[in-house]
Amino acid sequence: MQNNLIALTPGEPSGVGIELIYHLAQTDRYQDIVVIGSKDLIQKRIIQTFSSIFKDKQKTQDKSFVIAPEDIVYTDYAQGSDTKAGYGCIRVLNIDAYDESVPGVLNIKNAPYVLNTLDRAIDGCLSGEFKALVTGPISKAVIDETGLKFTGHTEYLMQKSKAEHVVMMLGCSTLNVALVTTHLPLADIPSAINYDLIYKTVKIIDSDFKRFMGVKKPRILISGLNPHAGEGGHLGTEEIDFIIPCINDLQKEGIDIKGPYPADTMFCRHNLDKCDVFLTMYHDQGLPVLKFAGFDDGFNTTLGLPFIRTSVDHGTAPDIAGTGSASPNSLFVAIDKAMDMIKHGYN
Repeated sequence: MQNNLIALTPGEPSGVGIELIYHLAQTDRYQDIVVIGSKDLIQKRIIQTFSSIFKDKQKTQDKSFVIAPEDIVYTDYAQGSDTKAGYGCIRVLNIDAYDESVPGVLNIKNAPYVLNTLDRAIDGCLSGEFKALVTGPISKAVIDETGLKFTGHTEYLMQKSKAEHVVMMLGCSTLNVALVTTHLPLADIPSAINYDLIYKTVKIIDSDFKRFMGVKKPRILISGLNPHAGEGGHLGTEEIDFIIPCINDLQKEGIDIKGPYPADTMFCRHNLDKCDVFLTMYHDQGLPVLKFAGFDDGFNTTLGLPFIRTSVDHGTAPDIAGTGSASPNSLFVAIDKAMDMIKHGYN
């Protein structure tokens, strides 16, 4: 039997990532999941959060939860063993937390724990133990306070896997949006963008869409950097200087890329059927559109890694942590996307 195991890191322990795991035990869809984290912390949080909610739903004959928190079986994962996951069962690769965790209260003492879960998942993906990694939301600020310069999952995974370049892409049921730059201050973006960066980004998108998305000839629409894509040089010359020359060279290589388009009109409905991915120059140029279009069914993925990585498209949500009200939809979509990418890329 082929190994299609998927590592799942819950992320920040004081956020909603841990309680989303409870929803995995309500279905048989995700038998390949290995949760990497503190078994004790996960079990306690699920019981603490969902016990009264489950009882209330039973009284009203609401069947959205069919497995009580206290009835979930936690199986210990060991490489090569046939431990169970799925309906009524959560498979855990245990990594102890450093300190107690209170829902909604960030604790810097647990920052190393978050990184330990990630490092174990990355090692497993690089060795072939896991086919993919699905990540829960983390607090960049808490990890950054430890002294480690941490800007996000995307950059950390690139560094740890020694990937030459990676591409951040978010998607939903209606569109995909990739970024040339990721988590940079707005003032630093113009100097960071150049011909080589755009070229490498497009090549990775084209390659990974063919391998992992099952798209034989990916169609890419790319934005300009400036308003109106520079307005012929009147609102900036980056489009003329290197964006258009890069597009021309990529087209000569047979890549289906068109642009640069003004970002304010690129996402019009008539373009949705014309492309597989929109490529924007920076984070807040493209992602507000994506999250407006599909916040509840969105996912994040990192292209260019030596393994598959997807993620939820939301944050830690400390304001609702511990209430049980966080929707698992984005987690389900992220896992489904990872499973689909495994099917195209490995099977």
